[in-house]
Amino acid sequence: MKTMINIAKEFAIEGNITNIAPYGSGHINSTFLISTDSSNEYILQKINTSVFKIPYELMENIVSVTNYLQDVIKRENGDPQREVLNVILTKDGNSYVLHESGAWRLLTFVPDSTTLQAVTCPKDFYFAGKAFGRFTKQLNDYPAETLHETIKNFHNTPVRYKNFEDAVAKNASGKADSVSDEIEFVRARKDFCSLFTDKVADGTLPLRVTHNDTKLNNVLFDKNTLLPIAVIDLDTVMPGLSLYDFGDAIRFGTNHADEDEKDLSKVWCDLELFEAFARGYLEECGCLLTDEELKMLPYAGKMLTLECGMRFLADHIAGDVYFKIHRENHNLDRARTQFKMVEDMEAKQDEMIAIIERLCKEIL
Repeated sequence: MKTMINIAKEFAIEGNITNIAPYGSGHINSTFLISTDSSNEYILQKINTSVFKIPYELMENIVSVTNYLQDVIKRENGDPQREVLNVILTKDGNSYVLHESGAWRLLTFVPDSTTLQAVTCPKDFYFAGKAFGRFTKQLNDYPAETLHETIKNFHNTPVRYKNFEDAVAKNASGKADSVSDEIEFVRARKDFCSLFTDKVADGTLPLRVTHNDTKLNNVLFDKNTLLPIAVIDLDTVMPGLSLYDFGDAIRFGTNHADEDEKDLSKVWCDLELFEAFARGYLEECGCLLTDEELKMLPYAGKMLTLECGMRFLADHIAGDVYFKIHRENHNLDRARTQFKMVEDMEAKQDEMIAIIERLCKEIL
């Protein structure tokens, strides 16, 4: 606690610190809520440098993008103190503190806000779609090529497949033989993994500024109105595909079960929620998407779900070195949940195509 207080005091905060407590449930960074005797609260985060190996590049991305978004929001007559993350600089003007305990950053806490860990009704997911669609729209003119890749090949699914095969070959945990069915599930879909990257290579899918981690709980909602306020957790903002953002949201939000649910009978893709998110997303940014982007939207959920599942499985085989686990075989349970979603999406592929085609006619 004393260490965190000393670190926090290096930032240009208002008031005296009265309390620091763990906050949130993220898999990667360690997050704390700082209370003060002023009217302000702050989010202090220890950056996981095993994942984000160059904190300077990470924070340069975040500061640059949030400053840009603040200007856009001002032009839209919005509230830049509430509708986008605000990075608190150190007293020396730096965006993070490098301490012997790690790299730390400080963000403003948005009052009267909340996050949703699961979709409770289609309206929630519709507004999440609008939030991420608006994010895409507001960054449409931002030069994506100027951003650092904070995690190389983050949503490059063929590279993720290669990493998966490398983990299987190395078998650091000795568990590969016990998950042969899951390994074969991934291998049977090897060719699908390159669907999007092949289209990037031939120029038919454009690179955009993308969030790349569009889970429902990365949208801040107003506590009173439950309307979306801002998109948060910008660690993975970098050049990417609109399909990554759309697909990851579908992966997470259309599944009513927990991401680590053991009872796979509870795991399925809810097409009502798929349509709700797609409607909100297309209402905000659909007019900016190319015909090929729109055509690929029905496949995005499957791609990102398969990719996430193979990452969980690879980490299980490697010895749980990336994702935090809270029980034995936790990453294996996560992988199996993703694979059940892939199977259900495959069964509903034609219905997803029909939904997107209908929404495009209605909205665009």
